[in-house]
Amino acid sequence: MAWGTAVPSQTTSIPQLGEKPKRVILEQCKSRKDLKQIHAHLIKTGLILKPSITENLLESAAIIIPNAIDYALSIFHSTPHPHSSAYNVIIRALTLHHSPRQALLFFQHMSNNLVPPDPFTFSALFKACSKLTSLSQGQQLHAHAVKRGFLSTPFVLNTLLYMYAACSSLDLARRVFDQIAVKDRFAWNSMMAGYAKNGYWDEVVELFVRMREPCVDRDDVGFDEVTLVTVLTACGRLANLELGKWIGEYVEANGLKGNLTLMTSMIDMFAKCGQVDKAKVLFDELECRDVVAWSAMISGYSQANRCSEALGLFSEMQRAKVDPTEATLVSVLYCCGVLGAVEMGKWVHFFVKRKKLRLTVTLGTALIDFYAKCGSIESAVEVFEKLPMKNVYSWTAMIHGLASNGRGARALEFFRLMKEANVEPNDVTFVAALSACSHVGLVEEGRALFLSMSRDFGIEPEMPHYGCMVDVLGRAGLIDEALQFVKNMPIEPNVVIWRTLLGSCRAHKNVVVGEESFRRIIQLEPAHSGDYILLSNIYALVGRNKDALRVRCKMREMGIKKSPGCSLIELGGVVHEFFSEDDEHSHAEEIYRATEEMIKRIKLAGYEPDTAVARIDAEEEDKVISVSHHSEKLAIAFGLIKTQPGVTIRISKNLRICIDCHNATKIISKVYNRKIIVRDRNRFHHFQEGSCSCNDYW
Repeated sequence: MAWGTAVPSQTTSIPQLGEKPKRVILEQCKSRKDLKQIHAHLIKTGLILKPSITENLLESAAIIIPNAIDYALSIFHSTPHPHSSAYNVIIRALTLHHSPRQALLFFQHMSNNLVPPDPFTFSALFKACSKLTSLSQGQQLHAHAVKRGFLSTPFVLNTLLYMYAACSSLDLARRVFDQIAVKDRFAWNSMMAGYAKNGYWDEVVELFVRMREPCVDRDDVGFDEVTLVTVLTACGRLANLELGKWIGEYVEANGLKGNLTLMTSMIDMFAKCGQVDKAKVLFDELECRDVVAWSAMISGYSQANRCSEALGLFSEMQRAKVDPTEATLVSVLYCCGVLGAVEMGKWVHFFVKRKKLRLTVTLGTALIDFYAKCGSIESAVEVFEKLPMKNVYSWTAMIHGLASNGRGARALEFFRLMKEANVEPNDVTFVAALSACSHVGLVEEGRALFLSMSRDFGIEPEMPHYGCMVDVLGRAGLIDEALQFVKNMPIEPNVVIWRTLLGSCRAHKNVVVGEESFRRIIQLEPAHSGDYILLSNIYALVGRNKDALRVRCKMREMGIKKSPGCSLIELGGVVHEFFSEDDEHSHAEEIYRATEEMIKRIKLAGYEPDTAVARIDAEEEDKVISVSHHSEKLAIAFGLIKTQPGVTIRISKNLRICIDCHNATKIISKVYNRKIIVRDRNRFHHFQEGSCSCNDYW
């Protein structure tokens, strides 16, 4: 605005400026109208010619009053010979108003007009470079500040340090930090924030320990909430519970529990350190919970694999009308995938569409993983194809999803497409591709993939890759070749390798290699129940019932208990849990009646109970009853009576599905004309019209 257009001073409601014009201008000028009135008054009285008064007006327009930067620029450009302090106000304002690039251009204007900068100029410019993360311009300004001798000024050093940290140039930031003679809180916080931003958590803790100790190189200012939030984040990443608890005690003793950001960091720290119940206590104490607090707690449950509680808390969050962020949704989708909670996961996808949230790589990959884990592989492919940007993680999730759902050939096709898209596979991608080969018996393809890892991509095979190859060979019945492969490994095979081989021996009734695998397992660690069960099953399958019984007796003598079979089914947003021969469910009577009816119907269609998987020491009649009441059969029966005809039934099982349940479910799918998807510990089984997607190869 030009001076000549200012509003006449007699209309002003602002009091006369008196002896302290700065106070009146900065404290009582609260709107654009006030600004114009004071501007007119300064023109009329001639006070506008005093640089200090003009700078106060500039500061009010540029920094204090919202959306008045244009007015401030008009004042500046109308000033005959603006001093450096006037330039400083505009540079600060442009940086604050998200125009840091213009702030740097304004400094160029300042230099062209031969106006000498002062320490405040450089402090403002370093902040602009921080916002732009422009290291090259920051270094040029650093050199300029050295020439002018301004690096002896503490606040200039502080902002220079902050700039280097923001630009992730941590070596330079640390050099500046170390040359600050007396470090104030801002310097410590800036250095810690730089380390935290780049994941150098040990360095954050090391600095904090130094900060707590009496030292000559810092002001005795202590630390503030900003410091504590950064250090708590580091404690969570490092699982440093001891320091985290110390901070918790400090927060309690100093009355800081009212700080929501600090308390949310405390919740996140305890959750990441495995103290989820302690985190929940703090969460429940919060008077006001923002989305970050909700997300931290949901993420904590998710990371602790307490997925039911995570989804319960998410439902509470919805009732509290707090919209989730992308981070919340990613945690919820993970939990939905673990529990097979299809309806809630679909609701999340619908929420993303309704809110028009950007389908980022992270969110898209979480959706792909969720759909794949719930057996909705076509939905996973649909999400993948709609992703605007794909990285190695999204490709890997898609390949793994196809593999675990019995689409091995298609998984390898996606692996080929990934390479054509110039996305370099990583070690996890190869695990996914090799597992695709093992699930569908693609032995030659598996061998070729394994060789190509180091030859074509420079990725040396690690234990998971060797495990996959043992699985590829073992599932295909090449037990002796698999054993030789294990013995020729350049690294010592771990217990997982031998367990994989033991599982293959059960599938192909190979007693000799099975016994050797079991011996190797117990040499490496105490065998768990699954190892004994596998060996016992191998004996039972070849008719060596006495040996099978001996293994079971050994288990009991050693106090080793079999992990109970557990199956989950989600109906109406509620996840129902079943155990073998379970009578705890609220609908138990109805479920057992439905199970008996189901068994009768499939027997008429040719089902014969396979009692080899029942308790060895039970009577034959009891064995038949026992296998009829396996957890997945109870869950399927519940699904049949609680869903409409034609609706897909989805079951999650914590153990490998037994051969009897596998055979029974094939016939159930045909008799009831239902698609049934069972996710067991190893893979997905899509049952439809009397057959399974695994082609009985699992």
